[in-house]
Amino acid sequence: MLEFDLLATEGHARRGRLRLNHGVVETPIFMPVGTYGTVKGVSARSLHEMGAQIILGNTFHLWMRPGLDVMQQFGGLHRFEGWHKPILTDSGGFQVWSLGEMRKISEEGVKFASPVNGDRLFLTPEVSMQIQTVLDSDIVMQFDECTPYETKGHITTEAEARKSMELSLRWARRCQAEFARLENRNALFGIVQGGMFENLREASLEALVEMNFPGYAVGGVSVGEPKDEMLRIMAHTPHRLPAHKPRYLMGVGTPEDLVEGVAQGVDMFDCVMPTRNARNGHLFTRFGDLRLRNARYKTDERPIDPTCRCMACAGEPGTGVGAVSRAYLHHLDRCGEMLGPMLTTIHNLHYYLNLMQEVRDALDAGRFEAFRAQFKADRAVGLQT
Repeated sequence: MLEFDLLATEGHARRGRLRLNHGVVETPIFMPVGTYGTVKGVSARSLHEMGAQIILGNTFHLWMRPGLDVMQQFGGLHRFEGWHKPILTDSGGFQVWSLGEMRKISEEGVKFASPVNGDRLFLTPEVSMQIQTVLDSDIVMQFDECTPYETKGHITTEAEARKSMELSLRWARRCQAEFARLENRNALFGIVQGGMFENLREASLEALVEMNFPGYAVGGVSVGEPKDEMLRIMAHTPHRLPAHKPRYLMGVGTPEDLVEGVAQGVDMFDCVMPTRNARNGHLFTRFGDLRLRNARYKTDERPIDPTCRCMACAGEPGTGVGAVSRAYLHHLDRCGEMLGPMLTTIHNLHYYLNLMQEVRDALDAGRFEAFRAQFKADRAVGLQT
């Protein structure tokens, strides 16, 4: 099931509401990434408390471990990980792309060796739909080929991007057929490909719209291309997708990318950046980024961000649990204590989710452009000090 209501617009920016089998999602939204059935170091309760509405699972990795027999025993991913809100699963296409020379792509699918035990495996559009049906994800992504920006220093040509895009379209039709055969009652999204070529993006988009998917994603960005190239495609494609269906920009990105993506008509985002960066001491704040491993923070008594209300920055008033300082987090990082990345991950995710809440509030009030300008000013001031 998928129902999408468009509640407000300002330019290309949209405020919406997405109803799925496991709950309602207010958009625009950021979706934390849970590769192995967990957002690293963060409990389902913490995700709920910080305002997460929908999270991701990784089809490829869950197929490898724990495997479909375990998923079937639990009736899907929701019960297995104790998260009973919506889940989106990717198709496995990006992970196959990241295997590089370890995989062989054909019309039928992709052959590769399991990175877990070396078994020879064959992932096809049909198999991807079968895995995601067992996972019972609310949003299922079509199996596609993620078109690279470059390979071994060779920048992908228009002819190469077209060949890849057309293969993804053929796979999209096979995904639809298998999804229907399996009688999956969730929602299948098509993925617009075409590399850095606007004409290919438009051809992909038009063909997918004819297939009448419940929602659409823009894939093949943030895969090594220069930032201005990514922004060019982000400005070109999302607002051309059907207005009455949700739009998802895959794998993007920085806080600035999210706000710019909303301005270009995107409803849904995901990225490993807030969690991965947190584990490496790179924290996001309203006034710029903080590199926790810098020696200047060894004695810094301030919280990560004094305007933030996450557990790390504000504690839990009335419980005897207070905020933690930058100095304390710097110490935890230096000592390799697991509490450090847990707290920094909570902060970064809270920042991203709160940013999306502020975007939704601005759209509700008809002041998104004013919010966008203030957001840029605040972040710029921090980065200069």
